[in-house]
Amino acid sequence: MRITIVSGFFLPLPPVSGGATEKSWHRLGQEFAARGHAVTMISRRWRNFPHDETKDGIRHVRLPGWDHQSSLLRNLLLDFWWSWRVFFALPAADIVVVNAVALPVWLGWLKPRAGRVVIMTGRMPKGQYRRYRAIALVLAASSYVRDRVLAENPGLAPVTRLYGYPIDWRLLNETAASAPTTMPPFAASEVVLGFVGRIHEEKGLLLLAEALKLLAAQSGLPPWRLLLCGPTDVARGGSGPEFRSRLLRRLAAVMPAERFHLLDPQFNERTLAGVYHRLQVFCYPSLAAQGETFGVAVAEAMAAGAVPVVSRLACFTDFVRDGENGLVFNHDAPDAAAQLAAALGRLLADSDLRTRFAAAARQDVSVYDYAAYAGRLLADFTQLTAPAKPASSAS
Repeated sequence: MRITIVSGFFLPLPPVSGGATEKSWHRLGQEFAARGHAVTMISRRWRNFPHDETKDGIRHVRLPGWDHQSSLLRNLLLDFWWSWRVFFALPAADIVVVNAVALPVWLGWLKPRAGRVVIMTGRMPKGQYRRYRAIALVLAASSYVRDRVLAENPGLAPVTRLYGYPIDWRLLNETAASAPTTMPPFAASEVVLGFVGRIHEEKGLLLLAEALKLLAAQSGLPPWRLLLCGPTDVARGGSGPEFRSRLLRRLAAVMPAERFHLLDPQFNERTLAGVYHRLQVFCYPSLAAQGETFGVAVAEAMAAGAVPVVSRLACFTDFVRDGENGLVFNHDAPDAAAQLAAALGRLLADSDLRTRFAAAARQDVSVYDYAAYAGRLLADFTQLTAPAKPASSAS
């Protein structure tokens, strides 16, 4: 089978500069190639990467792109320009997976030789699905996203499947992972609370700082500290240096500087796994009701054995079960910080509860492992490209 995978305009493949979508589809492309399929990936040109090369069984075509912008309108305009650029570069294929907003509007009917069009809902629908027609398969990252897609275009119901997002469960489940050299040593008796993701205001990190202030006032808890890891710059999805400084000032008012740490983003998967493995509790207090589609970092942390504490966003309900493999708090409540502090305090105070939740969390996200996920995709792709059966003649 010939499979083309189209990335967005602002990051390269292989994913040397972050991006959950880029990381996921590059790894899936490797799975497809390892199973004998012809894979082409189209992504942004990047530094010393060749414009066209074949590496590890995958052909990479790299086109001029742009950095991610802070303005949604600018990003949409760049996506439109990128989509036309990709359109003229697409090879003939059986399946074309599109991670762009505008391209699916015209691809299926203007260039059918590019393959049956498959869309991954890596971003929350913003009206574009109303314009999608010649689509073979929509991969919904969560039940919530699926419902939003179908609210925009009920006609896509027969081709929409709930898939979640793939993760490297096997790697994350290993006990031996290489932590980054910049990570400070932690005492074995300390419970480490953590967050991995974009250092952005919509991720609820200021709310977390407020909750930690309440947590620090509680007595009888074991020693704990905070570890944050992710990009702060706007080009990679952060809120920029001003927000970084504001967040660090808030944290410094809550706890001594040696008890909280902000690491640079880790793009090596084994090193990132080492960060996850150092966490006992993973806090993801996102406020982005219109932005979160699944929660890859949450699932990755669960695979590594961290207990999730998440905001009550619908996208998390497919795999975080409140009171069974993690805890959920109401981020919209007037006492949201107190609720978050109570959830964190409950886990800090009860090591048996953490152990029980962690075991359940590991098992529950095993269904998203790359090998299993790729197998489901290829089964669907095979059905999409199978020759139509001739109608049986009447006797």
